[in-house]
Amino acid sequence: MNPNDTKKDAPKVQGEGDYDAARRHRRDVENFVRQNDTEELAREAQPESPAEAVELEKAEAEGRSRSRGTESDDAPDPRKKKPEPK
Repeated sequence: MNPNDTKKDAPKVQGEGDYDAARRHRRDVENFVRQNDTEELAREAQPESPAEAVELEKAEAEGRSRSRGTESDDAPDPRKKKPEPK
């Protein structure tokens, strides 16, 4: 690539580094929060019964069981190499 190329000619960064998408998302979230009563939406989203609460907790647990987790999880990260035995 020619160093004199303008920024618009450079390939767009995609994936987790897509800065344009991050800016659009942040703008959309800010607009949503400004235009809606988030406290009221949270109250409306609460389970309507203890049975529904249990159902939602089970669904969340099932979803989490399929995730890779986070750095703070107790489970080791399968992507990291294990130390070689001595």
